[in-house]
Amino acid sequence: MRSIRPSSTTRRGGRARRGTSPVLTAVALASALALTATACESKNTDASSDTSATAAADDGKLKIPGDIKDRLKEHGIDVDKWKDGAWKDWDKDKWLSEANEFINPIIEGLWDPDRMRDAEEPEQEVDVSDISGDQGVTDPTPQPVQAQAVPPGYHANAPTAGKVFFDSPEGTMVCSATVVQDPANPGRSNMVWTAGHCVHAGKKGGWYRNIAFVPSYNDAGKSAKALETATKEEVAPYGVWWGDWAQTSDQWIEQGGATGGDGAAYDFAVIHVTPEKGSGGKSLEETVGSALPVEFKAPAVPRVKDVTAIGYPAAPPYDGQTLYRCQDRPGRLSLNASEPTMYRIGCSMTAGSSGGGWIATGSDGKPALVSNTSIGPVTSGWLAGPRLGDEAKGVYDSVSEKFAGQ
Repeated sequence: MRSIRPSSTTRRGGRARRGTSPVLTAVALASALALTATACESKNTDASSDTSATAAADDGKLKIPGDIKDRLKEHGIDVDKWKDGAWKDWDKDKWLSEANEFINPIIEGLWDPDRMRDAEEPEQEVDVSDISGDQGVTDPTPQPVQAQAVPPGYHANAPTAGKVFFDSPEGTMVCSATVVQDPANPGRSNMVWTAGHCVHAGKKGGWYRNIAFVPSYNDAGKSAKALETATKEEVAPYGVWWGDWAQTSDQWIEQGGATGGDGAAYDFAVIHVTPEKGSGGKSLEETVGSALPVEFKAPAVPRVKDVTAIGYPAAPPYDGQTLYRCQDRPGRLSLNASEPTMYRIGCSMTAGSSGGGWIATGSDGKPALVSNTSIGPVTSGWLAGPRLGDEAKGVYDSVSEKFAGQ
């Protein structure tokens, strides 16, 4: 994400920054929030029930299902020009924002090693007045926890982790994400969990474009210098998987913002993916060999022993190319008394880690995803993520049901 002033607030997804630094009082809490989310601004959480929005290149043109082509044309978008760069037109009348307008045609080869390496997480600033009205339950600011590098290969040590890449009006962006189970397709999931701000710009924008997931990005843990000459197979050993569907919460779509933590309590999203190139009929879960269950009834914060947040932090002192994780006992953070209280842990990870999974022991005693990174302070030191309840389960189940049996 972009850099942020010590007194500003930014989200942790997008380019490479996040942030919020609340203390016991509202004033202290408001003093250094840095949110790194990129919200959605659609009015409905469900993308349309029409055909998936992938397209194949053939003779230099894109083949897009007729219903989707018609919908694009309604917005003045020439599908035959999309592949050649028309997607770069972010005119408000052409930036699809409604939930049922999610369209993400595959442009083969767009995400090459250089483009992935140079992706940033958008930084967004906010005045402390944006969160001065917080009256919810907030525990003392946690002590910073130094993020630990995940040993390479990442596939052996964190097989469900990866990066989400996307294009926004500000440029090429990146978040972190997690492969999760699909109840409708057990053992064959193509579902990825991330932050809402990694797929949709929120109340002032629409769906981001060219959304793709790369599991085990830079699996060998090569340095940024070494990656300058790395092959695509080294950068993306398990391929590039394009989002053919994305869904986030109604609250994020209606309230989510790049500043002030707006919508952060509902800052989650599910992406259904399809391989850029053939995968031999294998699903994402079969390809990486793992997928995490999602826990929607995690114990109350005081009963959670610890949580592990994982992601690719991109803001200094990190460079976004290697995987890190933090483990800490969570506390509570409330930005708005009328919204669910968020989890918060001490962690030095910076922007770029947005959307990365938070893993804890589930109700069955096994590891499960219980949240995702949403916000954190400009100066780093802690991260906060939404508590996954009925709204999150609704998004998850909707995506699963849409692709049941596929």
